[in-house]
Amino acid sequence: MSASTLPRPLSLLPLRARAAAAVRSATAPATLALLAIAVHVADDNFLQPQPGTSARDHLVSGLVPLAILLAAAWAYGRVRPGARAVIGLLGGVFGLVTAVEAVWYASNGGPSGDDWTGFVDIPAGLLLIVLAVVTLWRSRRRDGSRLRRILRRGLLTVAGLAVALFVAAPTGLAYVLTHTGRPPADVDLGPTAQDVTLRTSDGLDLAAVYVPSRNGATVIAFPGRSGPQEHARMLIRHGYGVLVLDQRGQGASEGDWDVSYAGTRDLNAALDYLAGRPDVDPERIGGLGLSRGGELLLQAAAESDALRAVVSEGAGVRTHREGFEVEVSPLEQVLSAPFLLADTAAMTVFTNHLPPANLVNLVGEITPRPVFLIHASRPVGGEQLNPQYYEALRGPKQIWKMADTSHTDGINTQPAEYERRVVSFLDDALLGPR
Repeated sequence: MSASTLPRPLSLLPLRARAAAAVRSATAPATLALLAIAVHVADDNFLQPQPGTSARDHLVSGLVPLAILLAAAWAYGRVRPGARAVIGLLGGVFGLVTAVEAVWYASNGGPSGDDWTGFVDIPAGLLLIVLAVVTLWRSRRRDGSRLRRILRRGLLTVAGLAVALFVAAPTGLAYVLTHTGRPPADVDLGPTAQDVTLRTSDGLDLAAVYVPSRNGATVIAFPGRSGPQEHARMLIRHGYGVLVLDQRGQGASEGDWDVSYAGTRDLNAALDYLAGRPDVDPERIGGLGLSRGGELLLQAAAESDALRAVVSEGAGVRTHREGFEVEVSPLEQVLSAPFLLADTAAMTVFTNHLPPANLVNLVGEITPRPVFLIHASRPVGGEQLNPQYYEALRGPKQIWKMADTSHTDGINTQPAEYERRVVSFLDDALLGPR
């Protein structure tokens, strides 16, 4: 063999050749990392889904990210270095996001099921991000003038930040929200409290606690068995029956946690349960909801007349539909619109449900039943929309903006006034003449 046919050492190759060789050597580990993340997605959605659910319930949340990950794994070694870096960065971030679920449950009761494949996503995600950074550095262009290189890199940086803010961030947030349910918690509502199980229309068992009424009226305190305990105890002191329940995918309830995209099926199960009890007057059932719970109670009251009165504290934005109703500056509107749209799209995928209707349009259907809206002076999550909800209501209504109060913290910051107002409203709505 002549000297001219011997391969040159990598360090002696031209810069572009060295970069190409380095990128090719990273193709196999990057592809394996993407496939490892895909394995966890398949495990989470199809092989070991949440109790009470099946693979059929996760066709969208499973197949959409699987298709994207498999396409990325196939394309990684076939595209230019810049595109490889984008695949690596987005895939790596998504891998770390999917691992949040495993870490969350491992620290709240211990790992199980698909958590083990989720742990693999941590090194897989980190590897993809490191390879992406190395690829960007080794394949950076040095041709053209210095000014041209600065402008090109500046534009690429701006584009990268836009993708991170308007694609990666809302997608990651939606995934975390739909995959990290609260663990079961102790519930103490007194000696008359009864542990009960509710059955939803789509076949899920929900954990609940029921306290019989002493004044003839019953209130659903929502959401969760543990979150509204203080509110439930307040109502029990005044003789109200109370039902608290863990939403699907939360606490000891079956199903996937999907915030509010599954609609009001959990609340409908609670209403059906109460209507079937001989000690409950179906004409005297109300609801007290906090944050998402308030939003869902308003929706449930708009869809059914089973709820005779609603107290909603901290209701805000659920999707882009309410988000576009929030009054902001033109610049904030331009910046928030793509985030809201991406967040709604991601939530639609990960919950396997279409987004709910706009509450501003829904609340008008509650008429003529009374509604009491409470919102904080330091709003969170679009809570400042409550005046618009109030204007849209056409029946008996009250609204209270609590001074020096944070989101759903009214019972702690102004306990006496909070109790007086809420109990007075429910007394008038549920204990008066039928």
